[in-house]
Amino acid sequence: MFTALKAFKPTSESIPPPNNALKLKLPTSNLPVHYHPLNPLDFLLRAALIYPNKLAIAHPDVNSPAFYTYSVWAQRVLNLAYALLKAGLRTGDRIAVIAPNVPMMADALQAAPAARVIATAINTRLTHQEVAYILEHSGSKLILVDSEYAHLIKGTNIPFVISNDTGKSDDPYEQFLSEGRRFGAEKGWLGLEMEADENAPAFLCYTSGTTGRVSGVLTTLRGTYLAAIANAYEGQMNRGSTYLWILPMFHAAGWTFPWANTFAFTTQITMRSVDYPLIWKHFLNSGITHYCGAPTVQIGIVNDPSARCPPQVIKAYIAGAAPTAHLIGSLEKIGITPIHVYGLTETYGPFTRSYPQDSWSSISLEERTKLMARQGHSFATASETRVVYRPQDTEGLSGELIDVPKDGKTMGEIVTRGNIVMKEYFNDQEATKKAFRGGYFGSGDLAVMYPDGSVAIMDRSKDIIISGGKNASSLAIEQELASHPHVLEVSVIAREHEKWGERPMAFVTLHPQHASKWKGRHEDFAKDLKVHARKRLPGFACPEWVEVVTELPKTSTGKILKTELRKVVAKL
Repeated sequence: MFTALKAFKPTSESIPPPNNALKLKLPTSNLPVHYHPLNPLDFLLRAALIYPNKLAIAHPDVNSPAFYTYSVWAQRVLNLAYALLKAGLRTGDRIAVIAPNVPMMADALQAAPAARVIATAINTRLTHQEVAYILEHSGSKLILVDSEYAHLIKGTNIPFVISNDTGKSDDPYEQFLSEGRRFGAEKGWLGLEMEADENAPAFLCYTSGTTGRVSGVLTTLRGTYLAAIANAYEGQMNRGSTYLWILPMFHAAGWTFPWANTFAFTTQITMRSVDYPLIWKHFLNSGITHYCGAPTVQIGIVNDPSARCPPQVIKAYIAGAAPTAHLIGSLEKIGITPIHVYGLTETYGPFTRSYPQDSWSSISLEERTKLMARQGHSFATASETRVVYRPQDTEGLSGELIDVPKDGKTMGEIVTRGNIVMKEYFNDQEATKKAFRGGYFGSGDLAVMYPDGSVAIMDRSKDIIISGGKNASSLAIEQELASHPHVLEVSVIAREHEKWGERPMAFVTLHPQHASKWKGRHEDFAKDLKVHARKRLPGFACPEWVEVVTELPKTSTGKILKTELRKVVAKL
C-alpha cells in the first residue's frame, strides 16, 4: 500500500490554494453569539485545519489506487459541493449515490451538507426495480453512480455522473469535480453559507427491512453530529486510529462513522467489497484499529483461514443483529475486542452499548459474553432507553407508555426518543405517527429490562414462538444453539405443531472445520444438537426439528431473512 501511496498524484483541481479558509460563511440570519448550529461537516474542516497532511482516505485495493490527505480531501469535497450547485441543486434537494465503499461515496456524504442538499445512499445490492422505487420516492434530482452499478439506473431520466473509481483526470467523476472547482471561482468555503438550522434534514436512508417496501428515514444535521461523537467516544477513536470500511457506507449512512472518523482525525481505508483474505491482510499489515460489521460478517472474519492474533489492538463494533455469546467469545480469542452496540436505521445506527463492568473480571468467559450480548444502556448523547408494554397496533398511538418491571423476565418493546432518533419517515406521515406513538420511537424489538437498567432483546415481535401457551424467544434459542462448537450460524423460527401449536425449528450451517464429520449424517448431528439444547433450554424452547443447510438466506446488509425460512417451513 505504501508504494502505491508514494506513486499517487491527485488531480490538480484537488490541490487546495494557499491560505485556504476552512470555514463556511455565517448565515445571513442573525445567530446569537452563544449559538453555533451543529453540523457534521465541521469535523472535516477542523481536521483539514489541524492535520492537513495526515492521510485521510486510502483506497489501495483497486487497479488505480488513490490516497488523499485531509487538506486535499476537503478540497475535493468543496469541489463536489460547487459541482452540485452548478448542476442546479437547491437547498433540500435530494441526490442519490449508488456506490460501494469508494472515495466518491465518502466525498458525497461530506459534500451534501456543504451544498445543503440531502444525500440518499442507495444499497448497491438492490434490484433495478427497487432502485427505481427509491429514486422516485426520494425525488432525487441527480445520481452519482459507480460504473460497476450503472445497470441499476438503466433507463432513468434523472441526470447522472459516472465514476470509474480511478482518481484520474479523465474519469467522468473527476471531471465533474473539476467543473465544480471552476464554478466556485476560488471563493472557497466562504462562498458556501452555513445551514442555520441544525435540525434541517441531512440524509435520507432507506431501510433494508426483511418485509414489505423499504421506508425512507430522514435524519438531521444535529442528530448525525451527536451520533458521530458518541460512536467515536465508545471506541476511543483518535488520530492514531485506522478505520477499515467493511460496513457499507450506504447502510444507515455508515452508522454515522463517516463523521466519527473525521471527528477523531483517523485514517480511513476503503474496500469495494467484503473480502475476508483482504480484510486479514489489512488487519495484519495496515495497522487497523477499528471496524464495524454485522454478526454474519464477524463470523466470516473469525473463521477465515488467515485469522490470527493481529499485532495491534483491534476494536470491532457489532450491530445489525443480536450477536451470540459464542461469537463474542470467538472474537476475543483471536485478539479482537468486541464493542456490542444496538440500533436501527431510525436511530442513526447504534444508540446503546453493552458497557463492561468491573464485576465481569471474576466470572467465566461464557457468563461474561452472555452479559456482553445484552443491548445494554443508552449512549451519552442519546436519551433513555425504555422497555414498555406493547399495545395493540390499532390503539395507544398517543396514550401513556407503561414500563415493564425490571425483572429480566417481562417482555416489552424497546422505545427511545431524543437526539439520536430520526426526524421522520420521508413523505409518510401515518408511518411516522405510528412509529412515534406515546411520544417515543417504537423499535419493534421485544426485550426485557434488568434491575441495573440494562436491556436485552428477546426477539422481534413477529419472531416469538408460542409453544403450549409459553413464549419462546427465537434469539435466546439461537444464542444457546450457537454455543455448540460445530455450529457456524443458526436461525430459529416457529413451525406448526399438532399438539403444542408451535415448536422451534432450527436451520443450521456447520463450521467448515467440522462439516466433514457430519457429511451424510445430518440426522445424527440433529440429535447431537438437541442433546446440547436440552442441557441449556427448557423443553418448550428446544428445537423439535433441525435442518442443516449450506447457507442461510440474508438481506443485502447481512440480516437473516426469516421470511424466506418461513416459506420453506410452509411447504413442509
